[in-house]
Amino acid sequence: MTTQLTADQYDTLKELINIGVGRAAGMLNAMLDTHVHLQVPELFTCTREQLETELNTFGGDTISVVRLTYSGGFSGATSLIFPPTSAAKLVSILTGEEHAVDDDDLDALRIGTLTEVGNIVINGVMGSIANVLKQRLHYSLPTYIDDTIKALIALNRFKEDATIVMARAHFRVEAWQIDGSIVLWFEVGSLDALLDAIDELNRDVL
Repeated sequence: MTTQLTADQYDTLKELINIGVGRAAGMLNAMLDTHVHLQVPELFTCTREQLETELNTFGGDTISVVRLTYSGGFSGATSLIFPPTSAAKLVSILTGEEHAVDDDDLDALRIGTLTEVGNIVINGVMGSIANVLKQRLHYSLPTYIDDTIKALIALNRFKEDATIVMARAHFRVEAWQIDGSIVLWFEVGSLDALLDAIDELNRDVL
């Protein structure tokens, strides 16, 4: 059974993620010298099984992931997930490689590009959450993975009763619509610590 967020907790967490995504978009705009629009239109909590079902809607058996683990005030992992086609489109746009969309084997340049984009977006989101909630977090180096959905879920070692926060992110670069998802996973007790910090923030605002 997943942890249910109150309306205030939902609104605050979604706003923190939106702030982080907005900062990431600004950094990508400056880095690429082109307009990159990122939007998080939907946020929800789910179980491991529900996450697998959701990722299967991307189509295909494999997905491309940039993953970063963290520890501190709360612990877990954050992943930026793309369907392979969206990943290839994004690389094609950012590197100017016209044939990247049709290339199934991402080379070191493309992996590096996706890792850098993922690092910017994930650090933007987690930095926003940590700064506003005044939490100190320690991050690992981001890793790029291209594998089956089942293998990637197994990699995270989700507990049967783990609550996963999923935010659907939409990227728009030069009129291309690229789908991606931000998945936040918190270790046992860490989601409660996050929600306690959000409740404290909301009480201070009131």
